[in-house]
Amino acid sequence: MRAEDSTIRIEPDLILEHELWQSGLAYVAGMDEAGRGAMAGPVAVGAVILPDQPHLFSTLKGVRDSKQMTPLARDRLAPRIQASALTWSVGFAASDEIDSLGIVAATRLAALRALESLSLFPCYLLTDFRLELPELDIPQTSLVKGDAKCLSIAAASVLAKTARDRLMCELDSQYPGYGLGRHKGYGTLYHRLALKRLGYSPIHRKTFSFHNS
Repeated sequence: MRAEDSTIRIEPDLILEHELWQSGLAYVAGMDEAGRGAMAGPVAVGAVILPDQPHLFSTLKGVRDSKQMTPLARDRLAPRIQASALTWSVGFAASDEIDSLGIVAATRLAALRALESLSLFPCYLLTDFRLELPELDIPQTSLVKGDAKCLSIAAASVLAKTARDRLMCELDSQYPGYGLGRHKGYGTLYHRLALKRLGYSPIHRKTFSFHNS
């Protein structure tokens, strides 16, 4: 396993994927997380295996680090990613698992669940930094700001973010008053004030420190 860093590109590309495809590795999975620093709700990890197709880059034009995209753009492009991928999935680790395992181990658990749900077993993993899976005997590269550089990771970022946002909107109706549909569980002032007023809900991370947000 190796960690790499380089100048951030404006748009993520398929350079790494093409190198791996040309070496005979057909199933390259990009992986990224969403919700790591939230106060409530699960952490989500997306996994995407893109095909080696000539028009893939133009088909997925606009896909980038999900944090740099508007909700409308993410919702528009997520179905396109799903339709283009050979296989994709999103795995979750719940707030109680985060509390008991810690965020690093829980994120890796969500990543393993995402991989287990893929219909194809990846030959290689391209992951965002801090999402390495040393317990797996699969060659992998961890990239600092990988979702800004690598299209597979960016696509996984979008799927993780849209799936988690959708779940947080559903949880908003189950646990009203916190504004979960607005801030998706992150530590906004509105959320912190609601937490002081209402106390913890079953989906809040009890071990969360306000200094982590």
